[in-house]
Amino acid sequence: MYSFLKNLDRRWVFLVMFLAVSYPIISRTTFPEEVSPLTQQVYDAIQDLPDGSRVLISLDYDPGSQGELLPMAAAFTRHCAEKKHKMYFMCLWPLGEPMIEKSMAILANEYPDLSYGTDYVSLGFKAGGEGVIKVIVTNIRELILTDQFGTGLDDIPMTASLKNIQEMALIINVSAGDPGTKQWVQFASTPYEIETVAGCTGVQAPQLYPYIPAQLRGLLGAIKGAAEYEEALDIGYPDSIGANPEAQSAKVRTGPQLIAHVLMIILIIAGNAIYLVGRSRGDA
Repeated sequence: MYSFLKNLDRRWVFLVMFLAVSYPIISRTTFPEEVSPLTQQVYDAIQDLPDGSRVLISLDYDPGSQGELLPMAAAFTRHCAEKKHKMYFMCLWPLGEPMIEKSMAILANEYPDLSYGTDYVSLGFKAGGEGVIKVIVTNIRELILTDQFGTGLDDIPMTASLKNIQEMALIINVSAGDPGTKQWVQFASTPYEIETVAGCTGVQAPQLYPYIPAQLRGLLGAIKGAAEYEEALDIGYPDSIGANPEAQSAKVRTGPQLIAHVLMIILIIAGNAIYLVGRSRGDA
């Protein structure tokens, strides 16, 4: 056995990894999730708002990061829809508008009782990074005159009387980098005390932990945080979100990760065991 394992062609290892990852993808296998305190804080921030509150949702990422962040944006959208919050979508990334359209497609398909302009609106992309936040936090009409589709703000029920984003009960940011959560915290949440929650990529999360809990109430980190948030929604809304297979995308994506990580640990242990046996035999 030792000789067989020692001389095993590495391509067999690649094949085993391929099969291990392929099975949960094809079968859409999910595993139990435990909601962490940080994720629970995100859930509570939205859940504790009175129904129909104004919520700003800034989707600051592009297709390159949607593997981690799209499930978060979808979960935020569904949660706000269940609470009947008024959703104001926008983005600080040029390729963020298609991400907004994906969230609005969820509303159109799964919540037909909600209508554009009355329950949700897209303010689209605005160039300028942190400069955009500095302007709209005091006077939104200095920078934004129409929605994403060119309709004037005065002609949309949700924005006709909107002066600035200080009128928002909560800022929700889904961020892949700069500009993103850090800028929303520095130029909106902190100086104007607007409660903020966020979801971000795994590499960005350590930079944002210092803002919790004073400037950032809660944070979803990578696909794991998204899966925990889906679990919180499944518990809170078992008959709607919990019963919707499309609302489990983060959980489905964590399945292959879990199996791949377990297999990697097994291979590391096996590799070290082979090395130690070889050294005891004088082969190493």
